[in-house]
Amino acid sequence: MEVEDGAELCFPQFPNTSCRKPSSPWPQTLVLYNVCYSISLTTVTLNLLIIISISHFRQLHTPTNILLLSLAVSDLLVGLVVMPGEIFKKTSCWFLGDFVCFLYNYLSIIISVSSLGDIVLISVDRYVAICDPLHYNTRITMNRVKLSVFLCWLYSASYSLFFVKDDLTQPGRYNSCYGECVLVIDYFTAVIDLVLSLIVTVTVIVALYLRVFAVAVSQARAMRAHITVVTLQLSVTPKAKKSELKAARTLGVLLNPVIYALFYPWFRKAVKLIDSSDTAARLL
Repeated sequence: MEVEDGAELCFPQFPNTSCRKPSSPWPQTLVLYNVCYSISLTTVTLNLLIIISISHFRQLHTPTNILLLSLAVSDLLVGLVVMPGEIFKKTSCWFLGDFVCFLYNYLSIIISVSSLGDIVLISVDRYVAICDPLHYNTRITMNRVKLSVFLCWLYSASYSLFFVKDDLTQPGRYNSCYGECVLVIDYFTAVIDLVLSLIVTVTVIVALYLRVFAVAVSQARAMRAHITVVTLQLSVTPKAKKSELKAARTLGVLLNPVIYALFYPWFRKAVKLIDSSDTAARLL
């Protein structure tokens, strides 16, 4: 019995302080591994293609695409670091030490915060492009966008430090046993994060996109009315209604690299060029 109990411990040499290994049926664990790692691989692949496409082709170096590039980096790190790390924490003992646990928790928060920041920046970019198109090129410049992305990541790193400051001075202080990696957040910090990261961020994004949606619909209706007056043909009206719905759908969707990968022609062309270049290199 002692041998069996020792075999269930993460560190059998420390029977009094070691955590027990997570136990779950093998078929369930196998399904969890396959599903989660498939999602992780898909996330990494799609966002890596976005990063390569925008970085490689100079004609894609636009303010909007720079913001998409930053968001793609965040999502890539989610699939490359956060998702595998969470799977590892839930299905195995933590053998990597307290300091690596601190780095993982810190990096996970940075990635999440920067992703939200990128989405806010993209919302602002779309708002200016649709609601104030005449001043878009003067207000949204490459230098300003790059500075905004840099400040977004800097803010993410600084803001995330508040959640792990205790682990920075005393790594593993909240672990109840050896072989565990936990992140403990006090009530006050959790409330602040709820307000800043969720309520304020979501409110800003929803407000901007509602405004963009309203402007898109009004412009589509104005265009329909103009075409109807000029042509005096009723057959044009259904086409205008379709354009109105298309504009509303396009601008109402929250931008994300996966959406660009599926629907935007510049991305599909870039991927084809990259694939053809790789094929030619292999043949040579």
